[in-house]
Amino acid sequence: MDYVNGPGRNHLFVPGPVNIPEQVLRAMNRNNEDYRAPAIPALTKNLLEDVKKIFKTTSGTPFLIPTTGTGAWESALTNTLSPGDRTVSFLIGQFSLLWIDQQQRLKFNVDVVESDWGAGADLDALASKIAEDTAHTIKAVCIVHNETATGVTNNLATVRKILDHYQHPALFLVDGVSSICALDFRMDEWGIDVALTGSQKALSLPTGMGIVCASPKALEASKTATSVRVFFDWNDYLKFYKLGSYWPYTPSIQLLYGLRAALDLLFEEGLDNVIARHTRLAKATRLAVDAWGLKNCTQKEEWFSDTVTAVIVPSYIDSAEIVRRAWKRYNLSLGLGLNKVAGKVFRIGHLGNLNELQLLGCLAGVEMVLKDVGYPVTLGSGVAAASAFLQNTTPLIPSRI
Repeated sequence: MDYVNGPGRNHLFVPGPVNIPEQVLRAMNRNNEDYRAPAIPALTKNLLEDVKKIFKTTSGTPFLIPTTGTGAWESALTNTLSPGDRTVSFLIGQFSLLWIDQQQRLKFNVDVVESDWGAGADLDALASKIAEDTAHTIKAVCIVHNETATGVTNNLATVRKILDHYQHPALFLVDGVSSICALDFRMDEWGIDVALTGSQKALSLPTGMGIVCASPKALEASKTATSVRVFFDWNDYLKFYKLGSYWPYTPSIQLLYGLRAALDLLFEEGLDNVIARHTRLAKATRLAVDAWGLKNCTQKEEWFSDTVTAVIVPSYIDSAEIVRRAWKRYNLSLGLGLNKVAGKVFRIGHLGNLNELQLLGCLAGVEMVLKDVGYPVTLGSGVAAASAFLQNTTPLIPSRI
């Protein structure tokens, strides 16, 4: 029995963890198995090949690590860098801040490029730093693709162009936790050396699996990197890959079967269709925000995220009260404003296994909450704007054509 049970279903619209599809829940509803028996290595081998597709890589080597996105960060850093190495990292919101903090605590020399919260990474500053670094002291560029605290998406292709223009050998490390399987992501084409994501985001799984993918260049760097690593050491995985047993320690059997089901759903829909669906739902959400007379925290359209929208509230409203009231009265879960934007924004997550009618239910709930806290919203205004757009743009479900 839930401690805080309510009638109906919870409407989960935080930007992760997200709704878990019934097919995935059923796939995970199974007993434990011996991971050394033939079934689990065979399952793992297929998963490792299929996971490469969500990164859009043929040359990358994936690792399925029982951890969160934070652990995946540490795996990416400690396997490729040595203490004292210089990194360039962009501070644009709470999660990029946390990754910078991790880099500093791991004793890297972090060159922080800071922007306003709501702006994207300052890539002009990156270009200047790369141009000046003729001695190649910068060993890695670390960037969060999609900053969920502010709803900002960064342009990874431009980062690669800068590195190539100056023929700079720095590693390109990308946090794709809230972007991979939802936004356009091209590991090989953009020359990304390490990309990572978490199971609880667009993959629509429970929290507990960090998925890291390393380029051949990153694997080569791991041979000389001197950062202390044990649990996250890629070399331990690679030894067991060669043996054909794949696991240096006990995996979550249930999450492996869940990942299999989640990937099957993504591939059945088609990754391009999945990305288009996220684009469509995000646009509908932004139209609703406009209709309410509120502003997006993201300062320019080029940075708009298609997985989360951070909404600025008037100064007389505490955004945390919107989140509390939504949960207490309407069983609707929205994202809090974090750190610098605490009390100033609330966040609507629109990622993962989600459809148009689910989103419209969320938007209707937000309108009622806004009315509750004293904002003069016209009930139905955002829902009307979003539904008019969705009615004109939503395709037939591919499997039902």
